[in-house]
Amino acid sequence: MMLPDGTMWDMSASILDLAPVVPVVVVQDAADAVPLARALVAGGLPAIEVTLRTPVALDAIRAIAGEVPDAVVGAGTVITPEQVNESIAAGARFLVSPGWTDVLLEAMRASGVPFLPGVSTTSEVVALLERGVTEMKFFPAQAAGGTAYLKSLAGPLPQARFCPTGGIGLASAPEYLALPNVGCVGGTWMLPEDAVAARDWVRIESLAREAAALSADATCR
Repeated sequence: MMLPDGTMWDMSASILDLAPVVPVVVVQDAADAVPLARALVAGGLPAIEVTLRTPVALDAIRAIAGEVPDAVVGAGTVITPEQVNESIAAGARFLVSPGWTDVLLEAMRASGVPFLPGVSTTSEVVALLERGVTEMKFFPAQAAGGTAYLKSLAGPLPQARFCPTGGIGLASAPEYLALPNVGCVGGTWMLPEDAVAARDWVRIESLAREAAALSADATCR
């Protein structure tokens, strides 16, 4: 796929470097998946995490993968090997989990696509580094210590990079993006419930564009 800067993306590249924000999408109506994804991509957010929290999530991933070629659609809230297989079969190009076990980690590794296992403690980070994983989701970001916690990890564990997700909004995102060990953040603020319910894709595109511009505000990357 073609990225907003005109370069091509392949699965050997890092999800953390696609855009400053990864929208975390909960799809209630599969018919909304394609226009919603198009709005996000048009706004400059090509990496889209569709969470497996609704019965139509896999259908949404399948539709986006088939009809929005400029999107890099992934599956979130992946917690079982079965969900890994189902997500890949639906067309997911990356996987995100809220936490991890060895069984889940090996399934994600075997999938052949990039993945971000979730962590919230130093021990979990070290355990993943032992297993050769250096890119992770920090979740739930605000509740688990926020920017202060991630900043404290940068010194002893500089090889770990994170996508913090959970409780992050437009105002706090630049503080995370300014950290040297943060590649991007996950969030939902560009997808307000009333806009999605009204199918106001123009508003969502505008909010996505605002989020995509946040990298310019992160001065210490």
